[in-house]
Amino acid sequence: MNKSLIALCMSSIILGACTSSPKKQTELMTVPEEDSNVMYMLVGSYATPDEEGIKVYSFNEESGNAEYISGLKGISNPSYLTPSIDGERIYAVGEDNGKTSTANAIKFDKETGTMTLLGSQSTGGGAPCYINLSPAGNFVITANYMGGSITVFPIDKDGRLKPDTRLISFSGGGPDKDRQSQPHLHCVEFTPDHKYLLADDLGTDQIHVFPVSEAVTDGVAHSLLDESKEYNVKVEPGSGPRHICFHPNQKFAYLINEISGKVITFSYDKGKLNALQYIEADTVGAKGSGDIHISPDGKFVYASNRLQADGLAIFSVDQEEGTLTKVGYQLTGIHPRNFIISPNGLYLLVACRDSNSIQVFKRDKTTGLLKDTGKTIQTSKPVCLKFVY
Repeated sequence: MNKSLIALCMSSIILGACTSSPKKQTELMTVPEEDSNVMYMLVGSYATPDEEGIKVYSFNEESGNAEYISGLKGISNPSYLTPSIDGERIYAVGEDNGKTSTANAIKFDKETGTMTLLGSQSTGGGAPCYINLSPAGNFVITANYMGGSITVFPIDKDGRLKPDTRLISFSGGGPDKDRQSQPHLHCVEFTPDHKYLLADDLGTDQIHVFPVSEAVTDGVAHSLLDESKEYNVKVEPGSGPRHICFHPNQKFAYLINEISGKVITFSYDKGKLNALQYIEADTVGAKGSGDIHISPDGKFVYASNRLQADGLAIFSVDQEEGTLTKVGYQLTGIHPRNFIISPNGLYLLVACRDSNSIQVFKRDKTTGLLKDTGKTIQTSKPVCLKFVY
């Protein structure tokens, strides 16, 4: 990353000996501009507007060390976020219920690692828990968990969200009356060919598939998706679809289901998802599976589980068939939500919400197994981790 100055370094450079509390940052440090191993890590969390709900750290993907740089106040519960492709904007949800739920645009200064809130717009649907950018970077989409909907926001030339939004609502439920009394949209992800939007619905056990329109107009929210050609991919009743990721070869997708605790392996071709396999990530029936990611080389899939035996299930990937074989399980701190793998594949970092910490694990690229480095970033209620290069 190109930055001449990183402000407010930690009282100790080595993470294993520090707490990473911003209040203890008193010195300035200069980081070599050409250090290609160092990048920014953004952290979203549950926080009040007068707290630093989003924080920026530097992360060295060779050493596994991280240092606090800055924080941003002013957003209620910025639990999930996504950076723009160029890293100059950050878009974050405000995961409140009802009318106070928001999507937020933030300017990110890559020279200093500091953030400025550009503005906020109402999502029109409660508890937005996921936010993503369209492939061309001209629209933002949120998944509104309690709203049972997704919202499309146009982006103006300055990166701000425009108020002319498109709200797409869903109906239905599932067999788990406590968890599936209504639609619960939990993820919005574009397919790697950029031709479809997948909206995972935990409440109705299906993935809503929207073709991206062939006549997208900048600034016009309803032009992004061809809603007339929407179709649904159904999964086993009571599954609770949550997050989805794609293999680097773009031929396979992996869906973690919160309630059943199973990972579904899909083949993918031109908008068609066909289930190949169901395999357990949660073997204790905790009904709290969370996030899923694949290693950069496509050889291992990791899935987080919460509420009991909190940790990560580890699967090897058959490169020809795409199917998974469970090879290990790594215990973590309490309530692991989102996690992230460094681009070089050496480290996996886990946001442990109820431990108020981010754990840094070293990855064995051959076996896929994890080793706790002891380098823990202490921070309040972390939920989401993203890198900016």
